[in-house]
Parts: sequence; C-alpha cells; structure tokens
Amino acid sequence: MTGTGTGGTGPGEIAADGSAVEFYAAMPFDERSAALVHGAVPPGTAILELGAGAGRVTAPLLALGHPVTAVDGSPGMLAHIEGARTVCSAIEDLDLPDRFGCVLMMSYLVNYGDREALLATCRRHAAPGGLVIFQRETAGWDEGAPRAWSHDGIDFRLTEVEPRGPGVVAATIEYRMGGRRWTHSFVSRRLGDDALPPVLEAAGLRFDRFLDDAGAWVAARPV
Repeated sequence: MTGTGTGGTGPGEIAADGSAVEFYAAMPFDERSAALVHGAVPPGTAILELGAGAGRVTAPLLALGHPVTAVDGSPGMLAHIEGARTVCSAIEDLDLPDRFGCVLMMSYLVNYGDREALLATCRRHAAPGGLVIFQRETAGWDEGAPRAWSHDGIDFRLTEVEPRGPGVVAATIEYRMGGRRWTHSFVSRRLGDDALPPVLEAAGLRFDRFLDDAGAWVAARPV
C-alpha cells in the first residue's frame, strides 16, 4: 500500500492506483452499466470515459453505437481496449481540445480520488448541454465487514474496514477468480446527497437527476 492509502497485490501488473490489470482484463463486459449510460444520452453520443481500465464498459458502449475516447493512467489497462480512441493520462491532468456530449466516470472514483480535480476534468470536457455521469458509493457499502459475495464467477470479500475520520473509510477488497487472488486497498470519502449540490456547484456543474433508484449513478450538467 502506498502512502496515499491505495495499493494492490496479486498476479500480473498492478496499476498505480492499486488496480490489477490481469483481473480487470479477465472480468466480463459490464453490459448493464453501458445500457444505463446509453439510455441517458441521445443515440450516437460521443463519450469520454474517464478511468476506462481494460474496457469492460468501453466495449459494450461501442457496440451500442457510441464513439468512445477511453482514458486511463495505465498503459497496461489500455492495451486491452479495441475499437476506441485511447489516451494514457491521469484524469486530473487531462486537457483535450475535444468536448463531449457525455463524460463518464465510473468505479467510484469520485469517492477514491481527488474529487475536486476529477470533477474539474469532467466539467472541462463536457460540451454545452452535455451530460456528466459518475458513479458514487451509497450509504452502507462498508457495513458488515468482513463480508463476502459472488457474481459472474468472481468471489469478492470486503475486509479491513477502518474509519479514518468523518465520512472517510479505508478498506481492502479481495478478488478471487479461477484460482487467482488479488487485493485492492483504498480510501473512500463519502459523498452524500446533502453534499452533492455544493460539490457540483464548485465544479461548475448542476445536479440533473439520479439514473438509478439507489442514487449511485449521478447525472449533472455544465452550468
């Protein structure tokens, strides 16, 4: 684990944020998330996908007819993406000349990373009238640890949950797939409903709507 509280273990390359390239490359495509995004924007909308990883959402978005620019800080992750324009960059440093009808930031990055800088990048790349979509952790995600669950042939286990201050939690998730084991440690900073409007306003965005009943998927628009 690095000094920032992020780190990872397991076979294959581990990206700077602790994500295991081999694990994400082996995960099945996330058709459900892609369909959610597809339903929120006009057909054929160009999408800037921030933190695209190995392309588990990129591929189904392409199949749904969206041109995708996939951004990730790991060359190893991007090497697994086909059919999309790829840009290797830290999200916080990204400054493309393009503007996009949809800027997508999944994987709870708004909880894990430099929230202000991440949302500034979202705003910087959103076209006028475009949509910024991001995924956040909902209340209670860290309760009941250690706890385990499985889906798509992958066994997950949440361990080592440790409060670090008001709304801040450090945790480790273990992944097991086909006899292989990885861990990912991270620090999560809560973003509750009450904080959403001022956080978005500070980034030059305004809340538009939730895309799901749980409120995990947030849509915002440039001011």
